[in-house]
Amino acid sequence: MSPLFVGRAAELRVLGATLARVRAGSATTVFLGGEAGVGKTRLIREFTREAGEARVLVGGCLELGTEGLPFAPFSAVLRQLVRDLGRDGVAALLPGGRTRGLARLLPEFGEPDDDGAEARARLFEQVLGLLERLAELEPTVLVIEDAHWADRSTRDLLSFLIRYQRPDTRLLTLVTYRSDELHRTHPLRPLLAELSRIDWVTRLEVRRLSRREVVEQAASILDHEPTALDIDLIYARSEGNPLFVEALLSGGEREALPDSLRDLLLASVERLPHDTQELLRVAGAGGARIEHTLLAAVAGLDDGALSRALRPAVAGNVLVVDGEGYSFRHALIREAVHDDLLPGERARLHTRFAQTLERDPAILPALRGAIELAHHWHAAHDAPSALLSAWRAAAAARRSAAYDEQLRMLNRVVELWDTVPDAAARIESDYVDVLRQTITVAHLAGEFERGISLAKAALREIDREKDPIRAAQVLRQRGLVRYDLGRTGHLDDLRAAAELVPADPPSRLRAQILENLSRALHKADHWAEKEAAASEAMRIARELGDTDIEAHALITMTWAKYRYSTMDAQVSAFAQLPEIAGKATSYNVLMRAAISESDALEGAGLHEEAAGVARKGIAEAEAYGLARTSGAFLAINLAEPLLSLGRWDEALEVIERALDVVPPPPYRASLQGFATDIALARGDLDRAETLFHASTSVLVGGTFRDQTVYPHLRREITLHLAHGRAEEASALVAKVLRNYELAASPRYAWPLLVASVPAAGPALAELRDQAGRLEVDGRLQEAHSLTFAAEVARVSDSPDRAMWDRAVDAWVALRQPYAEARALLGSAFAAVAAGEREVAAERLSRAGHLAGELGANPLIAEIGSLAKRARLSLTGEAEAPPDLTPSEEARLGLTAREREVLRLVATGRSNREIAAELFISAKTASVHVSNILAKLGVASRGEAAATAHRLHLFDQ
Repeated sequence: MSPLFVGRAAELRVLGATLARVRAGSATTVFLGGEAGVGKTRLIREFTREAGEARVLVGGCLELGTEGLPFAPFSAVLRQLVRDLGRDGVAALLPGGRTRGLARLLPEFGEPDDDGAEARARLFEQVLGLLERLAELEPTVLVIEDAHWADRSTRDLLSFLIRYQRPDTRLLTLVTYRSDELHRTHPLRPLLAELSRIDWVTRLEVRRLSRREVVEQAASILDHEPTALDIDLIYARSEGNPLFVEALLSGGEREALPDSLRDLLLASVERLPHDTQELLRVAGAGGARIEHTLLAAVAGLDDGALSRALRPAVAGNVLVVDGEGYSFRHALIREAVHDDLLPGERARLHTRFAQTLERDPAILPALRGAIELAHHWHAAHDAPSALLSAWRAAAAARRSAAYDEQLRMLNRVVELWDTVPDAAARIESDYVDVLRQTITVAHLAGEFERGISLAKAALREIDREKDPIRAAQVLRQRGLVRYDLGRTGHLDDLRAAAELVPADPPSRLRAQILENLSRALHKADHWAEKEAAASEAMRIARELGDTDIEAHALITMTWAKYRYSTMDAQVSAFAQLPEIAGKATSYNVLMRAAISESDALEGAGLHEEAAGVARKGIAEAEAYGLARTSGAFLAINLAEPLLSLGRWDEALEVIERALDVVPPPPYRASLQGFATDIALARGDLDRAETLFHASTSVLVGGTFRDQTVYPHLRREITLHLAHGRAEEASALVAKVLRNYELAASPRYAWPLLVASVPAAGPALAELRDQAGRLEVDGRLQEAHSLTFAAEVARVSDSPDRAMWDRAVDAWVALRQPYAEARALLGSAFAAVAAGEREVAAERLSRAGHLAGELGANPLIAEIGSLAKRARLSLTGEAEAPPDLTPSEEARLGLTAREREVLRLVATGRSNREIAAELFISAKTASVHVSNILAKLGVASRGEAAATAHRLHLFDQ
């Protein structure tokens, strides 16, 4: 069983809510359906483990031929009760202690009472009475598993219990069944339909796992995260069925099916007529889905004969009609049937399929036909034909932008190369060219590690002195992959490649390398090299008429030339790209333009515009088959402005969708980072912690740019503070100041500095110095810098409302509600400290409204806490503070602030506690206390408190 239970959070929430209703006195029955192995039993086990004080009773139906054992689940439930309560304890729950009716279910209760028409009715009533009595004592969960095997008697008793239980019984009945076993004449089907009409009966379907959930399950089983290629194989073979994932991994990702699972899958096949079984063996060799015409051609049958032979398989729910063809009900059934073939049979069948497809290529669509042809020659163990067909299939996949499939085919060519002596002649390309093409496709498909491995292999095949151009080509490829993976060495690779290609004559390769190098240079001391490389790349591209490289170089030059504060000029420069990109032949130009423009717009605080560009880019990425790479990167660029705009649920939907395609680790970490931000802001610290550590596991394995590292550090500081780990947060701030060059990346450094202020402690002065060295470029950075200054003043016991109000105005202009609400809270704090109660109440009211709409629970709590301590209403009005009577005020001579301090002294508060409560410094609180002692004519705080109590100054 998988160590980690994944993918069932929604189902657990439904069951948890159902149990809560049952605890409140509302009987409920849930029919839990799902195919074999989908995890119904595991779901029940996990749910009942968290059922608290409820009594859980479990019984399962047992298969015996075509019918189950009579009353088997209820016999198991009674046996469990006898173990728990003893025979006498069970008898005590029944009227008069009479248990002979239950003897029909369990021999421990003696001899059954008389047979007859009433015996069955008495049995049913006794079982129902027993369950109701148990439910009176404590909430009870009755689990009946595998109801698809239930015999008629079990079904009748179950129906009786559901129909005739008291509505207020604290009984939750959970019934599981295999939905894939319910053929049209199955006896459970009409019972489900009938009982589902009862108000307290619901149905819940347990779905298969998503691709991302299979990754989590596989990682927990293997103790490491499998590669995307392995996941492709596991997910394709298991189709998200958890049992099948476990069975596959029990023998390794590529091992044969375990016998126990094969028996499970073949059971329904072996009940079919012999001729149908033989035809299923042929179909099994054809793949997960096979066209009617293709199967007829391979089997040598006409349409009528084929239909007659297949009809029992369709009726028996082994095959399903799928358009103009057929599919096995589950891919692993087909695999089990196929594995049941003898080796010689298998090879001959696949050869027949391959020959049929070669004779009539039009029998299938082009790409599918090419892929299936490659599959059949490979399965037939004909290496020369397998290599050639895989090469051609890769070309067909490329034409359809099916990069994952193209990579699979090219990997097969690489694997088969040494087994085919004339491989180069057959495909008219040498081994290094095959490797280079495979590196490119691995990069496009997001298989970065595979790309680096292939590049190393290609460089071993090349003599740099004799063939510098091809060496430069591979170095360039490896440098780009390393750059996207966050690995060191990418600049070395690109610089080495540039040295290998002469400047004269101008060449496309040199322009490509220089453009790539300029794109990868980010540090301040690399800026001159960056502009020079981009400028030379653009010059060469224009000289050669290469619009692809020209467009890429223009993007880089736009980044290097313009600033966020001159965004209008930058937007105009980006506006030139569609015209150039439209002339270009590479979709990478369009993708990079969308990525760069959306990122620049977000950096300038133009969130709506950034979201629009990113959303359009995602649609184009999906159309080009780049959902895992460019699409995932653009999802990052869409989630960020949505987060800024306060559209958090929409951002989470974007993130979840992007994670479902299993993007490369660095992209996944960035997506999880934004989800962490939302979890932190909403107070879901457990989820924030989980997401943070998941992204950390990626980032520790490489060297990443500031745009990834600084937000991660900010989240870590915020997480420490949220958990009350002030010392850890302070230590991390000190580490940031010591180890990072913040001035090189103001866009990402400013939010980090703002988050660091509450944790800075003794490092506050150094933090302020760092901020002083940081440039402020554009409205977004201006808003952060205003917030930083106001926050520093606050923690320095000098809250300044004017500073906070300027920050509020900046965030309002940027339409960032969360940042606005936090600034409003700061303004309210400063207003309270200055005695501006009406202003404070208005600020808190606005902040509370914004925080409530966002579901920002920790911020809501802070707002409420300040309102309570300052005795302010969140309706925007200030409540009158408690006051002394005029005669007392005149007699004692206390100011309003001194009265507030005295009230706290009377409750035993220290100066530090008084300072925190009244938003003043401890030193100021000490001065107030000294003045109070003098005015009251007392020598100590205790005497002051006694005087206040004696005069009943604060009785109200």
